[in-house]
Amino acid sequence: MADTKYIFVSGGVVSSLGKGIVSASLGKLLQARGYHVTIQKFDPYINIDPGTLNPYEHGECYVTVDGHEADLDLGHYERFLNIPTTRANNVTTGRIYQTVIDKERKGDYLGKTVQVIPQITDEIKRNVKLLSKHKFDFVITEIGGTVGDIESLPFIESVRQLKWELGKNCICVHLTYVPYIAAAKEYKTKPTQHSVKQLQELGIQPDVLVLRTERRLKQDLIQKVARFCNVEENAVIQSIDVPTIYEVPLVLQEQNMDAIVLKKMGLEVNSTPDMTKWKGFLQRKAQATETVRIGLVGKYVELQDAYKSIDESLLQAAIYNDRKLDLCLIHSEKITEANVAELLAGLDGILVAPGFGQRGIEGKLTAIRYARENDKPCFGVCLGMQCMVIEFARNVLGMAGANSTEMEQTTPYKVIDLMENQKNIINMGGSMRLGAFDCVLQKDSKAYMAYGKEQIQERHRHRFEFNNEYREEFEAAGMKCVGENPDSGLVEVVEIPTLQWFIGTQYHPEYNSTVVNPHPLFVSFVKAAIENK
Repeated sequence: MADTKYIFVSGGVVSSLGKGIVSASLGKLLQARGYHVTIQKFDPYINIDPGTLNPYEHGECYVTVDGHEADLDLGHYERFLNIPTTRANNVTTGRIYQTVIDKERKGDYLGKTVQVIPQITDEIKRNVKLLSKHKFDFVITEIGGTVGDIESLPFIESVRQLKWELGKNCICVHLTYVPYIAAAKEYKTKPTQHSVKQLQELGIQPDVLVLRTERRLKQDLIQKVARFCNVEENAVIQSIDVPTIYEVPLVLQEQNMDAIVLKKMGLEVNSTPDMTKWKGFLQRKAQATETVRIGLVGKYVELQDAYKSIDESLLQAAIYNDRKLDLCLIHSEKITEANVAELLAGLDGILVAPGFGQRGIEGKLTAIRYARENDKPCFGVCLGMQCMVIEFARNVLGMAGANSTEMEQTTPYKVIDLMENQKNIINMGGSMRLGAFDCVLQKDSKAYMAYGKEQIQERHRHRFEFNNEYREEFEAAGMKCVGENPDSGLVEVVEIPTLQWFIGTQYHPEYNSTVVNPHPLFVSFVKAAIENK
């Protein structure tokens, strides 16, 4: 295609309707037609990025290959499209304002008054078009928040301007909620009408409406929405609740959403999307009858999105092992020596989650000790791997009080310590070891057997590392350092080869697991859990 096409996805009525899933699903359908597609997320909060946000505030913090801390929706984009994202795929209000203010301080505006229009909106538009340099056919931009929020106004204004500037190369998709009123026994379209009216008042007429609903809506209701919202009837799409988010692309495909988008952009609708692999994945999920029971041990398990990428990676791995996933969320603060056997005995495998800080650490250590002593498959991710090291030091090497200096700076055995290049850092934002780094695996290790190759690359998000001063002692006692960074010598993977499956990774493998390419470590872990069962 000669020109990049732009699709903007906004939301109305309430937040958390699934703009990210709709964006990723539409992107998948266009990709399956042979188009080169990417998706970006504009978040209206003032934070530069979500890296300093507590999971209670914003769920999981996702990390791109180039080391940008990003919104969790980028995880959906990658899992659906099977392509990596970068810093350009996630922009916040904070980043926009920071860039504009930096330019003003340097005198780039030649003494002009700096205002929301045009300086802020121009910077937003520049970020929208930035991805077109990579020769994408489609750039889908999700606008965070809800239409009517004061925070989103500069983004909406930028979209209004782009619609005029880009003409047929730009369309708007608006996602709203159609609530069911039980007392009246009917669905109500008035919230959708008001949401579209708000969008129109801001100068934008949506080209496609997506109605989030619990059950299929009758055609007369669709006609009513189309009439009141100035949208063609066939461009009113239903996003009905389905058992898994991975069915959403097929729901949209059944209603020809991708074909409608192509027609509105003046493109021919030729080939049918090739969703063979996707349908094969869903078919395996549907045919699975037996379950595998995995315990996720963490301190944010009560939050639905705190470990989103790990949850999805485990689900994908279970499906590719022809099993249903029975995920048991276990709060690490509630695990004690007295109840650990009761809490963990019925599990086929245990995953110890990443995180920061002291809270819940002792429960994680207790869970790891139980898994090690009872030879139960155990997977430690980032802080989970560090806990594996601390537990081994205390209970196998006899290093009483061994710890990470993150938890206890005066520990007598600093088996996990702050990286040298992190010791003088004061600014916490974006200053960790972030992004993709190389790792070399030992050929006789279980990790190598899972990957099937020696050289790998995985993403990181941490400050503290395995202390190589203790490496000989650990390896002599049975915990092997089987993966390391070839440039720095930092330990990336530890395992106990005498156990069924006991592996810890300093990196986050969950960031590289997608629907059509499940992560080999997760697949291997779930396989071991099934064999343990």
